[in-house]
Amino acid sequence: MLYPLGLQDFEEIRKRGFVYIDKTDVIYQLCQTGKYYFLGRPRRFGKTLLLSTLDKYLSGRKELFDGLKIASLEKDWTIHPILHISLNSDEYIAEGTLEDVLNNALVAWEKTYGSEASETSLSLRFKGVIERARKISGQQVAVLIDEYDKPLIDCLTNEPLKEHNKMVLKAFYGTLKNQDANLCLALLTGVTKFSKVSVFSELNNLTDISMAEEYQTLCGVSEDEIDRYFSEAVAQLAQSEQMSSAEARETLRRTYDGYRFCRNGINLYNPYSLMRALSEKNIDYYWFETGTPTFLAERLKATNMRLEDMEGRKMDSQSLRNMDAIDKDPIPMIYQSGYLTITGYDNKTRLYTLGYPNEEVKSGFFNFLLPYYANVSATRVASDIVELVSDANNGHPEQLLRRLSSFFAGYNYDLIPRHDLERHYQNVIYTVCKLMGMQVEAEYHTSNGRIDLTILTDKYIYLFEFKLNVGTPKGLQQIARKDYAAPFANDPRQLFCIAVNFSSASRGIDDWQPHYNE
Repeated sequence: MLYPLGLQDFEEIRKRGFVYIDKTDVIYQLCQTGKYYFLGRPRRFGKTLLLSTLDKYLSGRKELFDGLKIASLEKDWTIHPILHISLNSDEYIAEGTLEDVLNNALVAWEKTYGSEASETSLSLRFKGVIERARKISGQQVAVLIDEYDKPLIDCLTNEPLKEHNKMVLKAFYGTLKNQDANLCLALLTGVTKFSKVSVFSELNNLTDISMAEEYQTLCGVSEDEIDRYFSEAVAQLAQSEQMSSAEARETLRRTYDGYRFCRNGINLYNPYSLMRALSEKNIDYYWFETGTPTFLAERLKATNMRLEDMEGRKMDSQSLRNMDAIDKDPIPMIYQSGYLTITGYDNKTRLYTLGYPNEEVKSGFFNFLLPYYANVSATRVASDIVELVSDANNGHPEQLLRRLSSFFAGYNYDLIPRHDLERHYQNVIYTVCKLMGMQVEAEYHTSNGRIDLTILTDKYIYLFEFKLNVGTPKGLQQIARKDYAAPFANDPRQLFCIAVNFSSASRGIDDWQPHYNE
């Protein structure tokens, strides 16, 4: 089986015999029932291939669709003019780059459909191209814009450039207004939704299908599609990994499945990671190899959000779709970027519950975050965590604390206000514990209070009480006074109650005191 890894052109995939997951019936429905759409999906989820497929379909390339579902649905195969642009081709970190990319596309279209001297702006040129393409061909035009939001994401931390690019895009996308007679389809894809850009604030007939149940499978791979396309590949993977096909299937599900994009949605696999695993016959974390935007970590640090509050967070649909308030709440951005997904929905409150979709994302996300919060290089995260796991599994609390304190030593805390230090310390501890892959619970509730952190291994239980600038004796007193050990009285595992003091003067752990319960 040939896997289209790195290939996003529908024509090449079909002509060269690469596997293609047939979603053309949903594409047909999309084109028949509406005209203006926005679809948001995480990176590496097949958005570019979707637009390439639409390009060839609306270009009347019937021969490329032989044997696909749409072949029995479409009768006319009308040839429409296609205005297709990807904004994923450049890095928008300097003023003028966006204008250059748009100008390059317009020049190519104008070679085919002409230009007018009076069209002096990007938006006027775009409008002129649409109208002339309709007039010359006699058919309505399809406008396909891939990664519409990249010029904004690339400069999120550069406010003047972000506002400049926003105004350029507002004028350019605003051209799509009042073009009903000239357009058969306008589809914009991206990762995030900036509602204050013209397409969402002014183009009010644009339908956001990002959370629409009928279009949830446009990108991604369902369980049924694995049965239909990859059953033999799963068997080959199982043989390579020396497990049964059922075990391989469950491992794939646990590692790559779990994305949900609507309240009654089915779980979907990340197509890139799934096909990498099947192609290489090796289950590994592939999504993060393709790059993770640093602005995610920067936003989390800037808002000083408690990382444990991300999982289980509840939000309404409007908040999930809109990331204009990113400076105050990074959760919509994290959800739209694919690091969180929908795990539940309450019909009464109409609130969505969020969580990590799978092990690949959860582990990769914390691996990515740790160097932003602690004194550890990205290349040493895995080895340092292995040593911590060994300490915990072997019942060495002092060695574990000594190793843990090294994550804080030497870190530059100058940009963190003193009143935010405690939250920062908690986030480091939480991130490390998540990477340890053990049963970890922050703020474990007892009848008398909340234990700051609980780690459970096969043989040992660790209860942590964290204090800031008050010393470890008070921590141990609180553990005793509130009897934090009581819930584990009948547990055969050895219990360690540990008080840890953080110091705002030394900017790290300056003392810890374990209490041993036999």
